Amino acid sequence: MKKIFMASFVILALCSCAFADSFKIGGTGPLTGGAAIYGNAAKNGAEIAVDEINAMNGNIKFELRYEDDTHDAEKAVNAYNALKDWGMQISLGSVTSKPCEATAAENFADRIFALTPSASSVAVTAGKDNVFQMCFVDPNQGSASAQYIAKNKLGKKIAVIWKNDDVYSKGIRDTFVTMAKTLELEVVSDTTFADGNDTDFSVQLSDAQNKGADLVFLPMYYQHASLILAQAAGMDYAPKWFGVDGMDGILTMEGFDNSLAEGVILLTPFNADAKDAKTQAFVAEYKKRFNEVPNQFAADGYDCVYAYKQALENANAKDTMNAQELCKLMIKEFTTMTFDGITGENVSWGANGEVTKDPKGMIIKDGAYVGLE
Repeated sequence: MKKIFMASFVILALCSCAFADSFKIGGTGPLTGGAAIYGNAAKNGAEIAVDEINAMNGNIKFELRYEDDTHDAEKAVNAYNALKDWGMQISLGSVTSKPCEATAAENFADRIFALTPSASSVAVTAGKDNVFQMCFVDPNQGSASAQYIAKNKLGKKIAVIWKNDDVYSKGIRDTFVTMAKTLELEVVSDTTFADGNDTDFSVQLSDAQNKGADLVFLPMYYQHASLILAQAAGMDYAPKWFGVDGMDGILTMEGFDNSLAEGVILLTPFNADAKDAKTQAFVAEYKKRFNEVPNQFAADGYDCVYAYKQALENANAKDTMNAQELCKLMIKEFTTMTFDGITGENVSWGANGEVTKDPKGMIIKDGAYVGLE
């Protein structure tokens, strides 16, 4: 039975070709609104994987459905409930952290296994044995960024600008500052902002510039980063810029002057410029379908579906099993298997749902992402 939600948002259900015998896999993400780049990328990547797997005509087939949560926790729960009523057997969770914290609680209560492509908050998986992540958790991004900057001697004086009402930004900032101290990186400026004062960054940038910061670390999503880059250019302030996976997508932001991002370094698990056959095939198919280069969110969505395929095959799972039966099997498989995907090789997961894989450095050159390794 399908319910009709009389809410203030539009639910967008996006499905692959349905097979008579298939596992129903569902997720929520921002398919409209300011964070839509993330949600649509994850959905698009998952869609390609589902189509490829279904075309193999093997024992594992999927029916995919995504619902729009507009990057809102309450709407994400409504979207999750729509998926549950549809008959979702395994879940892709939610794309962004705050909505995923809300839907992860539902996954745990309902015993529906979830593997989120990109919700990186520690709270997503904390205390939940059946919620796993394909992306790095926030603390790991912060510490890995500090280690990368120190190892490659990218800056002597570091400034950090972060968003204090965003769990994603705060989590990365906190571990970055802690690791920077351990590595004896000098953080000379540590400034913040929140909703309501997030359009004028002159105070933060002036503090960094006046204190001689030659590298600015931006643990945030691309929307605010785009404003910071533009305003810094207007001040003739040109330090090195270092971001994390939330900035992946800035080059496809409508109205953004890509020249402002020239030289920006990102630490992500995916490099669209990689030369391995698997990545090249994915990038080519993504460009063909969507006329753009896939970002890390698309690659993580793609890998989530293939990781599910491997786990279901390993477990000899049947699509006639209910969500609770599959949940038990998926917990066992994901805590014991390793997985080779386009976002990492020998990927593994701990019992806490946290993924282990190596990050990759990328730099923006001539309006494109280029691998540093």
